[in-house]
Amino acid sequence: MTFDRRIFNFAAGPATLPEEVLKQAADEMLNWQGLGTSVMEISHRSKEFMAVYEEVLQDLRTLMNIPDTYEILLLQGGIGQNAAIPMNLMPSAKKGPKADFIVTGVWSEKSFKEAQKYGTANLAASSAAEKFNTIPARSTWQLSDDAAYVHYCANETIGGVEFPDVPNVGNTTLVADISSNILSKEMDITKCGVWFGGAQKNIGPSGVTIVIVRKDLLGHSMGITPTIWDWSVQANTQSMINTPPTFSIYMAGLGFKWLLKQGGVKAIEKRNQAKADLLYNFLDQSSLYENRVTKEYRSRMNVTFFLKDENLNAEFLAQSNAAGLAALRGHKAAGGMRASIYNAMPLEGVQALIEFMRDFERRA
Repeated sequence: MTFDRRIFNFAAGPATLPEEVLKQAADEMLNWQGLGTSVMEISHRSKEFMAVYEEVLQDLRTLMNIPDTYEILLLQGGIGQNAAIPMNLMPSAKKGPKADFIVTGVWSEKSFKEAQKYGTANLAASSAAEKFNTIPARSTWQLSDDAAYVHYCANETIGGVEFPDVPNVGNTTLVADISSNILSKEMDITKCGVWFGGAQKNIGPSGVTIVIVRKDLLGHSMGITPTIWDWSVQANTQSMINTPPTFSIYMAGLGFKWLLKQGGVKAIEKRNQAKADLLYNFLDQSSLYENRVTKEYRSRMNVTFFLKDENLNAEFLAQSNAAGLAALRGHKAAGGMRASIYNAMPLEGVQALIEFMRDFERRA
């Protein structure tokens, strides 16, 4: 199937990017800044690229209001942070390497399982029994008094579950996986010791992983920690102990500039809320579609839904794809459908999806 226009891409990641960003990257592809070469072809240590790198860090600090007490690392490996986090933080536990985990979906479950290789991973709370359609009440969490940190996933991309606020875990360091809601809403950076996430949903193409870590948490890594995962080493070398993902960093920078032009995170948060409200309101009034997530924990980034008659799934996907509404199939771990409506998804895309869904319901 071919199209002569841009479609509305609801993929969960790599995800849709602002058209303005893509056009700028295309215009600069062969001759960046008058150098007669692409940004992908210049040294990561050249003054030209280092200027890009520093501006990326500064723009991210501005967008997220990151204080100087936090280091920003631009790394590779994505899910590798599930190992890097315990290797860098677990040794600071009071009675041997230990951490608590709040498991609300596939991604926090992966983090929990990976951490078991490096110390004691305490399952403090889980919504597995509820098929990851909710978040356990804070009063039910069984937190340890000797854990180095508490880990949670702020937005579960697969199940469409999102924490409305940063949870309170007392004086224990809190670690937040914000891969799928980074820069989608205002976040108080000081409420977590570590924030981390990939760029491929709300920022740019895949390839770079952002780790925002409070500086006093650096320098405590396990002896077995590979150099590439040692945050202290990376912080001391500007995340460049090896060649960094230069093109992904450059594209992230374009994404940050675009977001600043939109009015920053506060403005995009209002837009994201409006898109999510529109889609959820339609689902709640439908006789064919349903969302199964507890209302107060519904994700504003990944809207999951099911057709009550699942025999219609294949036809729904075929027709929606033909209509230029791509990647609506839910993750295999959850089934159903999923519309990822990240920062770059325009309101018009959500409106087009609802119009199609309403028409499909009439004809079903």
